[in-house]
Amino acid sequence: MRSLRNADWYLISGSGVVTLILFTTVVLLGVATANRWRPARVPRFVTLGLHRNVALLAVAFLGLHVVTSMLDVYAHVGLAQIFVPMGTTHYSAFLGLGALSLDLFLAVVATSLLRDRLSQRLWKGVHWLGYASWPVALAHSAGIGTDASAGWFADVAAACGAAVGAAIVWRLLGRRRPYPKYLGTTS
Repeated sequence: MRSLRNADWYLISGSGVVTLILFTTVVLLGVATANRWRPARVPRFVTLGLHRNVALLAVAFLGLHVVTSMLDVYAHVGLAQIFVPMGTTHYSAFLGLGALSLDLFLAVVATSLLRDRLSQRLWKGVHWLGYASWPVALAHSAGIGTDASAGWFADVAAACGAAVGAAIVWRLLGRRRPYPKYLGTTS
């Protein structure tokens, strides 16, 4: 039973850390897409496609993190705790932050899937929740689990925080380039 417990722990912990890194990458690519940035000689749609695909990969790892958390007998995470941000103890408060981050992220995913049926203003307004979801997920990661106090995790969290902080400053201060006038233009 001990080896099964270790496997559960590795899946919960590993998928959580990978999800944080992927969410960070999604935010960075989202900012790059919004600023119309692209690597030299690469069409702009590559950055957007990478943003979408990394987001899908993040959804998969988040799903693995949630499911393994619910199945682990030591974590004691129920279905309601996954979606309802409630917290009465130190542990459940950080679990509640995870639920809140998940709820915000699900709103972003749902509106992205329905983007063709929504107004640009509504889609964009909800999509900005991704900026709120990320720090809540970081706080969840930093406050829950056995890795939260590990030096390597502090380094990962600091790197993610620095990258997102720099990207947000770039987004807020950066000059937005206009979209090309013609669809075939790649400048």
